Amino acid sequence: MKPEIHPKYGEIQITCLACSTKFAVGSTRPGEMKTEVCSNCHPFFTGKQVILDTAGQVERFQKRLGRSR
Repeated sequence: MKPEIHPKYGEIQITCLACSTKFAVGSTRPGEMKTEVCSNCHPFFTGKQVILDTAGQVERFQKRLGRSR
């Protein structure tokens, strides 16, 4: 391999904009990064996931379908 062609790999700080948590990760990108959501505040990871009322949506669709026929 040729020397000096690979980018420098180092540790950077990632800040979550939603909960202000800071993570240290390895990256070739210099400086600090920001993310909108992280595993500490994302609904899928926290268990606070909202379940949609799909039954109500299906009934509404069937009602509209019956009205148009």
